[in-house]
Amino acid sequence: MPVIRFVREGLDVECYPGENLREVALREGIKLYGLKGTLGNCGGCGQCITCFVEIPEANPSGALTPRTPVEEQKLRRRPHGWRLACQALVQQSLVVVTRPQIGLAEKDSAVATALAQPLPAGPTEWPRQPEADLDEADQEAEEEGGTATGGEGA
Repeated sequence: MPVIRFVREGLDVECYPGENLREVALREGIKLYGLKGTLGNCGGCGQCITCFVEIPEANPSGALTPRTPVEEQKLRRRPHGWRLACQALVQQSLVVVTRPQIGLAEKDSAVATALAQPLPAGPTEWPRQPEADLDEADQEAEEEGGTATGGEGA
């Protein structure tokens, strides 16, 4: 699984490929928002621009999906390495700096240290359900060429 290394928090978090960066961070208790964002975030629609994160350039290209048109518009006056966590899907392991607008003491050193430690590459797709987990009705339907819920010819 890809690993997201949150520099400010000193935390590594696993996620599935294709998961939304904002959802992963919130699920793990990572503080993405300042006071304004906590009181008035848009819930992940890309409209409030309060879930800024910084993605250091040394991350692998393609670690996140490309900027969306919403991000291009909303972040046009922000540094190029900034992303909206709600618009970014994790593809590979990467290093992230949360709330870059408030600064971080010795940020360059902390980012360099985080990048120097190897990150696992992670899989390129979601894990598949083992065939042994299929229930008997599904197995019988597959053998007969129908479906377990609808039968043949609907």
